[in-house]
Amino acid sequence: MRRSKPYIIGVAGGSASGKTTLIKRLHELYKPEQLCVISQDHYYRPLSEQQVDDNGEINFDLPQGIDFVRLARDVRKLKQGNEVQIVEYTFNNPNIFPKEITFKPAPVIVIEGLFIYTNAKLDDMFDLKLYVEAELEVMLQRRLVRDAEERGMTREQIEYQWNEHVLPAYENYLLPYRENVDLIIVNNTHFNRSFKVLTNHLDSLLSA
Repeated sequence: MRRSKPYIIGVAGGSASGKTTLIKRLHELYKPEQLCVISQDHYYRPLSEQQVDDNGEINFDLPQGIDFVRLARDVRKLKQGNEVQIVEYTFNNPNIFPKEITFKPAPVIVIEGLFIYTNAKLDDMFDLKLYVEAELEVMLQRRLVRDAEERGMTREQIEYQWNEHVLPAYENYLLPYRENVDLIIVNNTHFNRSFKVLTNHLDSLLSA
């Protein structure tokens, strides 16, 4: 790949729409020296800086909860050919000990997260903008399984977050940006054809 600058891709979409699955499949196809992936989730501000709702529950589904200044700074470092080191964000799971993560420069840099298109400085960096979507009921069922298994949450906690935090965020901070993306990936059951379109594009870039 002879581009003078890395090719930067944004991957946004609703909670449990399939962004993580997409990223995993990219990791399976491309080597670290070809593709670097950064998740917005590792840039959450400390708990003390998160907003709480009317019931005193922390609302993690707000763009204000993300340190976009730090995220954009780290993307710029990678664009300049420098490594970036951060500490893993563990979603407050006491059973997970956070580890240090190193991001290395690569010809393709993928930024994944719910709210990455809401920040103007970060949004300006993208060469390609993707949006992963699924039906709301599909996303809810996936979230019920994921949050119970990975974050130790009860069904009541998951449904509360879904209704009070996730859906309002989806309507306010995701759907308004959907019309400005380059490729919409529908993932109710699979996204094989859309994924092929994406990988064909990446293969072309990497072989140029």
